Amino acid sequence: MTSIGILGASRVGASLAGKLAATGHHVVLGRRSPKEETIRSAEGLDPRISFVDQRTAARTADIVINATPGDSALDRLTDLRTELAGKILVDVSNATRDSDDGLPGDLCYPGSSLAEQLQAALPDTHVVKTLNTMLFMVMAAPETLATPPVVYVSGNDEHAKKTVTGLLGDLGWQPGWIEDLGDITTARATEAMILVVPHILRRHGFQPFAVSLAR
Repeated sequence: MTSIGILGASRVGASLAGKLAATGHHVVLGRRSPKEETIRSAEGLDPRISFVDQRTAARTADIVINATPGDSALDRLTDLRTELAGKILVDVSNATRDSDDGLPGDLCYPGSSLAEQLQAALPDTHVVKTLNTMLFMVMAAPETLATPPVVYVSGNDEHAKKTVTGLLGDLGWQPGWIEDLGDITTARATEAMILVVPHILRRHGFQPFAVSLAR
């Protein structure tokens, strides 16, 4: 059993928390203002999942998942540098500026990526980028898609990527669906994939999909 702290209790964080708790991990959801019973009742989360503030989630967990909004994640996580030191930080966010309709528009870090920015700001933390090329409901239920999807992994530390690959397995990702792209600089490619998402949503609505590699 691994202790996992998830920063952000929106649909992304809650979806990941539910699946990871169901597979036996100890999960805490980090919120800015945790209101445990009210939020749990409203969202129907597993009662084993607890709510804490984000600093506590980062400090007490073995592995931390960043599920906060990507456009403000760098400042938020840099403020947690001490708590994240020596930890694996799984970054599932995309840093974009929204278009007028609220869907992702331009990238916040063109020529770079949020993951690279986080790794530079948190040199004592092992940043691993993954799960950012799909809608949130696919992250914890990839088997629900008609076509086997692909999840990409980027990071500098091989042990950290191996650990995260194990977590992906707990979320339902089969080994053949996991594509290790290499070091953290490869995250700029997968983060750029978000730019196709709003066009698909406008044409087909909010239907589950992943941006995958076909062979």
